[in-house]
Amino acid sequence: MLQALSFGVSVAPTTDVEENRAVVAAAERAGLDLVGVQDHPYVADYLDAFALIGDLIARTSKISFFPDVANLPLRPAPMLARQASALSRLSGGRFHLGLGAGGYWDAIVKLGVARRSPKEALEAQEEAIALLRGLWQPSGHVTASGKWFSVDGLAAQPPAPGGVEIWVGAQGPRSLALTGRVADGWAAPIPSYLPYEKWPESNALIDRAAVEAGREPGDVRRIAQLVGTITDTPRSVELQGSAPIRTDAQGWVDLLTELAVQSFTGFVLWPEENAAEQARRFGEEVAPAVRDRLE
Repeated sequence: MLQALSFGVSVAPTTDVEENRAVVAAAERAGLDLVGVQDHPYVADYLDAFALIGDLIARTSKISFFPDVANLPLRPAPMLARQASALSRLSGGRFHLGLGAGGYWDAIVKLGVARRSPKEALEAQEEAIALLRGLWQPSGHVTASGKWFSVDGLAAQPPAPGGVEIWVGAQGPRSLALTGRVADGWAAPIPSYLPYEKWPESNALIDRAAVEAGREPGDVRRIAQLVGTITDTPRSVELQGSAPIRTDAQGWVDLLTELAVQSFTGFVLWPEENAAEQARRFGEEVAPAVRDRLE
């Protein structure tokens, strides 16, 4: 499946609401396609990601949003289905669902949920994906009695036309295989979670799992998330470890073109500073040049 390129920016949902709004406004003016909003409900200095997305949806008209990534242990699948369908409808289809199985468990359990083992977390995630899609059907009622989530005759609530894609923030082999089997996309974690040099191997695991599940590997969208700064001076860049990428716009164009050859069709910048200006430069100086190069 041929996928259009998309470019976006990440937003940390700090309590500085005006700054978040300024970053998103700059991103939309610059022609960016996506905003990822980090989801860490246990951080006191962060706002609820879904509430902030709702506010930002109301202030924009073109750019799309996704939680990057939604914390499933703290957002039970039936309620998450309702939130996603509502945001999709309110935005006219400008919402997709980044989904994580759970990461910072010492912090997560402070909100009153039980700790899950890695195996249990992945089981819950796969069960959730199936239930989410069932609850987004055009009509009907859903009854499911799973190990992790249960509903009894719950009416389906479809999102806006075009639906909601589910992008998994996978890191380990089993999570990557799950992504290849059932997800619409892979939101590649930033390199502090998954070093850049592991991305090609991760893509291969997704490809293999997709084929084994009877899918085309290209049906699984790949979204590269990159921490760094667009500088005024060129510097050599190598995707190794977790060091931020710091180079000029042309260096970013070269890097993203290389990643596109590795199957990535989405690129989300995590700015180190001056996020609104970085979003502008990513949209005006980098994205158009990458599109021209790949055409």
